[in-house]
Amino acid sequence: MQVIKIYPKGFAANTYLVTEDGKSAVAIDPAQPRVAEEAKKRGLKVECVLLTHGHFDHTGGCAALQAQGAKIGCSETEKPLATGEGSLAAYFGASLAPFRVDFTFRDGETLDLCGLRFRVIATPGHTAGSVSFLCGDTLFTGDTLFAGDVGRTDLPTGSGAALERSVKKLYALEGDHRVCPGHEEDTTLEEERRNNRYIRA
Repeated sequence: MQVIKIYPKGFAANTYLVTEDGKSAVAIDPAQPRVAEEAKKRGLKVECVLLTHGHFDHTGGCAALQAQGAKIGCSETEKPLATGEGSLAAYFGASLAPFRVDFTFRDGETLDLCGLRFRVIATPGHTAGSVSFLCGDTLFTGDTLFAGDVGRTDLPTGSGAALERSVKKLYALEGDHRVCPGHEEDTTLEEERRNNRYIRA
């Protein structure tokens, strides 16, 4: 499995392209339209998109990828937020090309996509429908868990109590995992268990 991280230009989230065969890929949180071109440069066709949550800074590239045939999925709880005013694009004065959610999933489901298996872990707190994805030894946490930090909870459907429970749920996963967050740099689950300044195991 190869994980390619695409840093944003301006305000947006990290995007991750995950591929097993070097040809087809799953995009996690395609933040900007240029993600489609970045994938093409690497010889990858994005077959599926997985959203950790529906804020515009994580979904800005969905329409461009959908136009190329990618199927877009998010949690059942998050679907209304991802495709409506809850994306917060208008609130922050950003433009967001419309897209549709093609499939949804729930906590505990496994998704077999592009030769990869993703386990869905419900991690509400940043938004009510936020999820994380575990694929192999890599954990994609969106805006739930960062390096030395956690996600904000002051936006619609956010909850500080829920976020704390969600982070501790991730800490309780067996073993160590590479953590690929929605913003800034990667970390490891063990590092956060020991040293996260907001929530420790």
